Amino acid sequence: MRFPLTPVCVAVTLLWTATGTEPRVRPILARNLPHLNGAAAKATLIEVNYGPGESSPTHTHPCAVMGYVVEGAVRMQVDSGPETIYRKGDGFYEAPNGVHAISANASRTERAKFVAYFVCDHEAPLSADLPQHSGDRP
Repeated sequence: MRFPLTPVCVAVTLLWTATGTEPRVRPILARNLPHLNGAAAKATLIEVNYGPGESSPTHTHPCAVMGYVVEGAVRMQVDSGPETIYRKGDGFYEAPNGVHAISANASRTERAKFVAYFVCDHEAPLSADLPQHSGDRP
């Protein structure tokens, strides 16, 4: 399927390439979502605030999550993936049902804030804490 080149697309492209300054529109993150029942699909946007040194317990999300760091930096690890620090302006993706082993403020002196966009096609709590195992890090 081809999409028509609309005036908005042209304007954004020209703004992006012709001004030599930071664009007004900047793609942060694009991911394919898992198969969803479109008739039951629901999007929820939440804000998460961490004080200096704060973290969340090990948890999981039943739905796909896209996040954007608004302030500070957050440290995250999902499943056996690498521990990653996301800073202000960074985006991240979490697949449904991944074990979120680390979700923490990366700083012991500054606040951190991110927004998380959940896309779900069934009713369920957005997050479920999991038991800690010996050797787990906060």
